[in-house]
Amino acid sequence: MADAHVPPFFLETIVVLSSAVVAVPITKRLGLGAVVGFLAAGVAIGPYGIGFFSEPERILGFAELGVVLLLFVIGLELEPARLWRMRRDIFGLGTSQVLVSGVILTGCAIFFGLSYKIAVIAGFGLALSSTAFALQMLQERGHLSTKYGQRAFGILLLQDMAIVPLLAMVSILAPGEADVEDASIAMQVVTVVAAVGFVILAGRYLLSPLFQLLTASGGRELMIAAALLVALGSAGLMSLVGLSMALGAFLSGVMLAESSYRHTLEADIEPFRSMLMGLFFITVGMALEMDLIIANWQIIISAVVLLMFTKGFLLWGLSRLFGSSNSDALRVAVILPQGGEFAFVLFSTATAAAILPEATANILSAVVILTMLLTPLGVVGLDYVATRMKKHGDTTNRVESFEDARPGVLIVGFGRFGMMVAQMLTSEGISVTALDNNPVRINDARQYGYKVYYGDATRPDVLKAAGGESATLIALCIENDQVMKQAILQIRSAFPNAALYCRATDRAHALDLTRLGVDYQIRETFESSLMFGRKTLEYLGLPADRIDEVEEDVRKRDDERLSLQLEGGDLAGTDKLHQRTPRDDLPSNKPE
Repeated sequence: MADAHVPPFFLETIVVLSSAVVAVPITKRLGLGAVVGFLAAGVAIGPYGIGFFSEPERILGFAELGVVLLLFVIGLELEPARLWRMRRDIFGLGTSQVLVSGVILTGCAIFFGLSYKIAVIAGFGLALSSTAFALQMLQERGHLSTKYGQRAFGILLLQDMAIVPLLAMVSILAPGEADVEDASIAMQVVTVVAAVGFVILAGRYLLSPLFQLLTASGGRELMIAAALLVALGSAGLMSLVGLSMALGAFLSGVMLAESSYRHTLEADIEPFRSMLMGLFFITVGMALEMDLIIANWQIIISAVVLLMFTKGFLLWGLSRLFGSSNSDALRVAVILPQGGEFAFVLFSTATAAAILPEATANILSAVVILTMLLTPLGVVGLDYVATRMKKHGDTTNRVESFEDARPGVLIVGFGRFGMMVAQMLTSEGISVTALDNNPVRINDARQYGYKVYYGDATRPDVLKAAGGESATLIALCIENDQVMKQAILQIRSAFPNAALYCRATDRAHALDLTRLGVDYQIRETFESSLMFGRKTLEYLGLPADRIDEVEEDVRKRDDERLSLQLEGGDLAGTDKLHQRTPRDDLPSNKPE
């Protein structure tokens, strides 16, 4: 018998997946979230666990693509106008956090005996929080769109941009690298600006026509390939000019945030993002050196406590200074006190430049990983306090549990029917998200001032990306009866708490929808037919009160007929069609 051929990395993949499948459900059951489960899985299968992986850095580069795709998805949720409204959080609060935290942590490092160069690298490296870790937690909890979630994101975005000057600082501090030519610096700045400008212009003017062309071809696989190409291509371009890959992917996502295809792109990217993010955290867990922690446990534990309390206090104070409520400031403080993945980049660069000793870099990296592991405990602790305060009747809103967020309405199908529904809702200021799978209809709707996104009603992942989980009501206004039936079954399974209102094309369809248990259905021509009949009776001279009686009676008999048809078939209740509406002013024909 021939030897079985095993593909490269097959066994490694099986081990990684097995460890995640075991660890993640346990930590989620404990309320610690999936991230801690991935980190624990990495520790278990890494060099200091069972030792299956001895060189985790070999797969870290590939795993970092998860961070890239995460920032692309986040960018899809932020239109440029919304990003501009966040400029105070990004450039004001974010810059203040990096500078103040960096200076104070540098001072602490000098106080404990480190040289000023090492202290600067350590202080500013630890001032950066984990974009991947914090955003994953915010997404898991559904808090990314809250005020504190947006403020935390603004800080993280500035930190991602701050890695560029920090890496330049390493070059300045490196021995023999103090003299940098002005021309070289100017050229680098021009290159960076040109690359950013190219990504912005391409995203604004080229990508939407590209996706419209791919949609017309009808190939979902092409859409997925194009989405990955856009995210990874822009990330690679930013990397070539010395910027963060994650920042490049974020910019391309922002440029597509106003596109009609954003929700479909998000749904297509999500499986890749989730898997790669899990692999990233598993790799970080593998890098935790247990023998180093045991040998230096007093130093490391002291550094972890000092970092989390100092950073948390500064985040709380600065958030309050920039206008956050106490509740939001506390949430920001407990979600961002950890060190981040960009600290690894800064420490490794400083080690290669002979500024930071390798032993010190390893200790600092261990501190970063431990703060990641401890952050969920702080979040769970604050949730516990919030719940206890609410149970005891605390109404001061010092700690908010975010249980009462106001959801909106998701309209699927934006033809003439869906557009009128949207007009009613938006006139009352109700938040509406609309989906359609017809690019021509989407463009027509935008000409009338409606923002409609491309999406398939039968794909729960697209509906989820469009806000299906938080929607109070989902309105199915599509014309295809079979597609609607598939959509109803998917929605009932994926979003059982959402009310489901449906447009029926005719009476038979209305009966089918009633059998499927939708919360409300209406035939598209029912109300207009009644109004047409009213106007006809008005022209024939009937008084308004008599017309009201006729309409009420016709509605009542129609409901009775529907009930009879549900039990006895389509022809049941036909006698209800031609009964004359009784009049109070005429004598009864019934025998006494």
